Amino acid sequence: MFRKKGLKKILLIAIGVILISSLFIVYDKRSSSLASTTKKVVDLAERTVEIPETVNRIVCSGTGALRLICYMNEEDKVVGVEQAEKKWGPTGRPYMLANPELANLPPIGSGGPGAIGSGPDAELVVKLHPDVIFVTYMEKGKADEYQKKVRIPVIVLSYGKLATFKSETIFNSLRVIGEVLNNEERAKEMVAFIQKLNADLENRTKDILKDKKATVYVGGLGYKGMHGVQSTSCKYPPFIAVSANNVADKLGKDGQLFIDKEQLIKWNPDYIFIDEYGYQLVMNDLKLPSIKLLKAVKSSDLYGILPYNFYTTNICTAFADAYYIGKVLYPNRFKDIDPQRKADEIYTFLVGKPVYKEMQRDFGGFKKIEYAENK
Repeated sequence: MFRKKGLKKILLIAIGVILISSLFIVYDKRSSSLASTTKKVVDLAERTVEIPETVNRIVCSGTGALRLICYMNEEDKVVGVEQAEKKWGPTGRPYMLANPELANLPPIGSGGPGAIGSGPDAELVVKLHPDVIFVTYMEKGKADEYQKKVRIPVIVLSYGKLATFKSETIFNSLRVIGEVLNNEERAKEMVAFIQKLNADLENRTKDILKDKKATVYVGGLGYKGMHGVQSTSCKYPPFIAVSANNVADKLGKDGQLFIDKEQLIKWNPDYIFIDEYGYQLVMNDLKLPSIKLLKAVKSSDLYGILPYNFYTTNICTAFADAYYIGKVLYPNRFKDIDPQRKADEIYTFLVGKPVYKEMQRDFGGFKKIEYAENK
């Protein structure tokens, strides 16, 4: 009897050891499985960030972050947007025209130019349980600090200093998004598409000698609001894309700036392109006696182009502008191009829908402007 009880006890102990060992084996396998569900990504701030292998929920904060996500066809993963995106409505931003439902998502903070580099509202973001937060133009230290605060991986993106068409920074941002969201193929398609447009524009105009080119000027550029003819740009990307002779480049500066009206009179460009965001202010400027004497005004060589700098560069609109400008300046080189159709081709690839008509409705679209006093 004793032997039976002892044997039974030994058997129970042995079974217990086997079960405990099995649990440790299962736990160990589970731990290995959990460890393999993360990966590391290097963002545009040169930070190495550990993220989930599969990302299903994201938020985007900062100038142009949401746009890049839409370019990557990943808008379905967005679970919250900045209040600025909701407040502004879709006007001027093709990615929102193509995806108006994004404005119905919960807010993640104020956003807008005044919030650049600060990150979204931590409390609002945490409530939405995103797997990853995409931000633009955030310094490395601030990104580390914000990530520690919310305990959610933060991926820094960027458009580069001037957000030009050929910006390797933009290409790298798209590649990082592709890596984070396991959509490397779309990133490759995006980079190839942009490079193809660049090459096409360059090949059409690169052999035109500078002394054979008309002089050009762009006015009415938006910069923290609407401005008139004095708001212009050096190294204006659409002009660079078609090798146009921009009179403002003589100043040797970069990006948007304001000039004196006397400087414009001195330059007296052959063509003036008007950013339609500042259209009415420019038209008021054209009433000034000195401005009316410009040869571009007298000959009605005034042309409306779509505004593309809204919460940084709307790349699709900037390319559409470049094709229209090329058509105006070099009609023989762009005789196969219908600017409106080309615009919709670009919009469709980048944001998923042909939204030129909506942009035309809101701003006026590509057009020759017949100055009233010349009629």
